[in-house]
Amino acid sequence: MPVSWFPARWPAQDPDLIQLYTMNTPNGQKVSVCLEEMGLAYEPHTINILKNDQLDADYLKLSPNGKIPTLLDPHGPEDEPLLLMESIVILQYLAEKTGQFFPRTYRARLDALQWLTFQAAHIGPMFGQFGHFHVFAKGKTTDTYARDRYLNETKRLLKVLDVRLQDRDHIMGDYSIVDMAIVPWVEGLVDTYKAADVLELDSLLHVKGWRQRVTSRPAYQRGKYVGQLG
Repeated sequence: MPVSWFPARWPAQDPDLIQLYTMNTPNGQKVSVCLEEMGLAYEPHTINILKNDQLDADYLKLSPNGKIPTLLDPHGPEDEPLLLMESIVILQYLAEKTGQFFPRTYRARLDALQWLTFQAAHIGPMFGQFGHFHVFAKGKTTDTYARDRYLNETKRLLKVLDVRLQDRDHIMGDYSIVDMAIVPWVEGLVDTYKAADVLELDSLLHVKGWRQRVTSRPAYQRGKYVGQLG
């Protein structure tokens, strides 16, 4: 594989392995958990978004949008290198590469895709905005309009998830990349934003049970810390 594919600032120790450029944010954790679940050998590189590593010229060659994670597979389709940004696309690629953790029938695949989109279009953006105004912009605004708006939308989305889980152990019934995509965002509400009480998370019994099932998996426990600072 040409050396030019690898960023000079984050050189590959083993160019034959999947390279993951990430930090242990919810979007980053999705992919590292997925790689751990699938048993794929990979080499992680920490992109410190707190120091704007994602805006480094070397990183922008990998991810033009300047976001994490990015995955470089030296053995992609037709055994050609493949470079991917956008975490749900990476998850779907890995599921198709390995034949794991994604439905096989067309109808079931469409169902799974709509829930992946639910994460990318709703849960991620809304939970992230809630966290911003609940934690990081606290005291920087003159009213609570934005915080309350995203608080209420986050609570609504959590209820949608709770209803979905009322008659199944996982979002698609069987454990899948959809669970891997969504659970880090829910965990972030607790661990990063310290908002379990204000969101009344304990009242969502189906979400609570699902969180316990997913986060107790050994691969989740390994993958969640990939890209951790320090």
